[in-house]
Amino acid sequence: MDIQALKNKYDIIGNDPALNDALETAVKFAPTGLSVLIQGESGVGKESFARIIHQFSPRKQGAFFVVNCGALPKELVNSELFGHVRGSFTGATDTRKGYFEEADGGTLFLDEIAELPLESQALLLRVLQSGEYRKVGSNKVEHTDVRIVAATNVHLYEAVKRGKFREDLYFRLSAAQIRIPPLRERRSDIYLLFRKFTSDFSEVNGMCKISLKPEAIRLLEQYRWPGNIRQLQGFTQSLTAQLSTKVTPTLQRIELSAQELQPFMPREEGEPIPVLYDAGAAQQAQSSAFNQEERQAIFKAIIDLKQEVDALKARLDRQSLPVHQPEPAPVEEAEWQEQEDFQSEEQPSVEHSLSVRRTEEELIRQALEKYHGNRKKAAEELGMSERTLYRKLPEEYRKK
Repeated sequence: MDIQALKNKYDIIGNDPALNDALETAVKFAPTGLSVLIQGESGVGKESFARIIHQFSPRKQGAFFVVNCGALPKELVNSELFGHVRGSFTGATDTRKGYFEEADGGTLFLDEIAELPLESQALLLRVLQSGEYRKVGSNKVEHTDVRIVAATNVHLYEAVKRGKFREDLYFRLSAAQIRIPPLRERRSDIYLLFRKFTSDFSEVNGMCKISLKPEAIRLLEQYRWPGNIRQLQGFTQSLTAQLSTKVTPTLQRIELSAQELQPFMPREEGEPIPVLYDAGAAQQAQSSAFNQEERQAIFKAIIDLKQEVDALKARLDRQSLPVHQPEPAPVEEAEWQEQEDFQSEEQPSVEHSLSVRRTEEELIRQALEKYHGNRKKAAEELGMSERTLYRKLPEEYRKK
C-alpha cells in the first residue's frame, strides 16, 4: 500500500515530508516483532500510527487494546495491566483478567507511558523481556504474547534523568522510534486539515462549508496550535457552527477574510498582552526571579560597595582637615565601622540610607536564620565583627 492510500484509509491529512517519513517508518516496523515507541505532542494522532502498526503486522487478526496510562488510578495500575485474584485487595471480589491477558496474541497500545509508576515500569520490563507476569495477589507465573506499542508526549530521556522513568525500560522501548511532527512544523498542512474538518462538520449538520481568503489562510498558519490536530479540529467545528448558515441552492460556501477570522482565533493561556507599566510590580517580579543564595550575594555586594565608598569618603575628609589638627589615631574595626555609620547618616539622600540600612538588616536576618541564631558564624559569613553585627541587629533580634 502506498503512502497516499494509507492516508486515505486512516483519514490522515497532510503532505509534509516529516509526516510521510513517520508513516513509512511505521509500515517498516509493523511486520517485525519490535516494541515501538511513538513520540509526539498531545493531539498529533499517535493512536492512528499504533493502529497502522497493528494492521500491517502478523497480529492484525488479534486484539488491539488502547490503554491510557495517565487515566489509570495509581493504586489499580498493576491490577488493570496484569489482573488480580479474588481477595488480593479490598474490593477484589472476583478474579479478573488484565490487559496483558486479554491482548494475548495481539497488540497493546500504552498511551502516555511516562505516567506509569516506577513499580509498574519494572513489571512491564519483565513482560517485554520474558513474557512473564503475575496477577496481583498471586504467586503463579503466567505467560503472554503481546506486542507493545507505547506513546508519550514528554521527552522520555529527560524523564529518565529526573528519575521518573526507568533507564532500562527506556532503552528497551527506544530501539524502534517514530516521531510525529507537531502541527507548527507542518504549516502547509494546516489549511488542508481546516478544509477537511469544516467539510465533514458541514455535511453532518447541513451547513455551508467555510473557506478562507489568502490573508486569512496566512493568519491560520501563523498560529502555533499547541493542541495540534485535536485543537484545530475543535476550532474549525466551532467556527463553522458560529459563522455558517444552512445550505441553500444558491449558497453552499462562505468565504472569510482575515478581519472576519481574527476575532475567533484562539489565544494561548498566559500569552503576553499589552499592559500599563507598573514599576512596583516589575521590581517585585524581578526580585522573585532570584533564588535565596543569589539575593544574599547581591545584598552583600551592595553592603561591601557602600562600606568602600564610605571609607574612601572618610579618607578624603581627613585629608581636607587643617594641618594643625593631629591625625586621628588608629581605631579597631568595630569603632571604624561606627565612624562609617556616622558618616553615612550625613549622606544627602535619607531615602538611600534607609534603603541600604534595610538591605543590611535583610542580609543579617538571612545569615542568622542560616546559622540558627549563631551570631559569631553569621558575622563571619558577612565579613564583620560580632560587635558590629550586634549593633546592626534588626529590632526583633535585639530582644532575643
